[in-house]
Amino acid sequence: MPNRPRSEPRSGWLAGVAPALPAAVWYAVFFVLPLAIILVYSVGYKPPSGSAQSSIAVDRLSLDNYRATATPLFAELFLLTLRTAIVGTALCLLVAFPVAYTLATRVPERWRSMALAAIIVPFWTSFLLRTFAWRILLAANGPLSEALQYLGVLGGPLRVLDTVGAVQLGVVYNYLPMMIFPIFVTLHEMDPALREASMDLGAGHVRTFLSVTLPLALPGVSAGLGIVFVPLAGEYVTPAILGGVRGAMAGNLIASQFLEAQNWALGAAQAVVLVALILLVVGLAWCAGAGLRVLAHRRTDIWRGTTSS
Repeated sequence: MPNRPRSEPRSGWLAGVAPALPAAVWYAVFFVLPLAIILVYSVGYKPPSGSAQSSIAVDRLSLDNYRATATPLFAELFLLTLRTAIVGTALCLLVAFPVAYTLATRVPERWRSMALAAIIVPFWTSFLLRTFAWRILLAANGPLSEALQYLGVLGGPLRVLDTVGAVQLGVVYNYLPMMIFPIFVTLHEMDPALREASMDLGAGHVRTFLSVTLPLALPGVSAGLGIVFVPLAGEYVTPAILGGVRGAMAGNLIASQFLEAQNWALGAAQAVVLVALILLVVGLAWCAGAGLRVLAHRRTDIWRGTTSS
């Protein structure tokens, strides 16, 4: 009789997933568990002043905090947050793509490492210090204001601080490297022969970029958009330093509930609503991108069918 193949040991599947266990444990402890605690807090309540309880109580659960979140103030702040996040992400993409393309295709190999190091070096400095540096630079009596007045560009002090424009400038500066690196990696791994073949077939620089380079760079662009948009939408440090009252975002309102009002229940509910709204926007963007990809494939198939016939 032929020998029956031995079945795989039960421990085989465990050996396959073992390398991912540390990351899974880290994710569960530092993301899933805190998120679950926030969800529980969001249905709790703030104890009365002078009580022996802490800043949150969960012995009586309700949805009152979510009803309190449905206010015109939170809606206005969310719309401002969404606008700031979308504009900031778009500006990061517009600046990052040419930089990443130049580094990947134009800068010699011996200088590329130095250029990448120059981009990442500011990350070695505290996020808070880098943001405060912009407050010094943009101050009414700061070096930029004095230089512009000396050159005759401005007739008075620079009035940028404590505005939405200052927040926009700060978030673009802080998140720009996070957009550059995913796009750079995608472009660097791209085979240069593909662009050369497109040029040899008669396509110009613009046609080659739109037909070859940009489609192949879309995975890096998508990764950069996600890496930048999600944390930018939850920002509160940059608006607090550069935006003041006029540049506040939803994250500032949530932080004030935890740190100043000591109403952890309401702050947790606002945080859950903000996360849900951000996920909704990301989901809609993903669906729109998937639809555009389907249309692009159909258009390509139609074009191929026309040319073949």
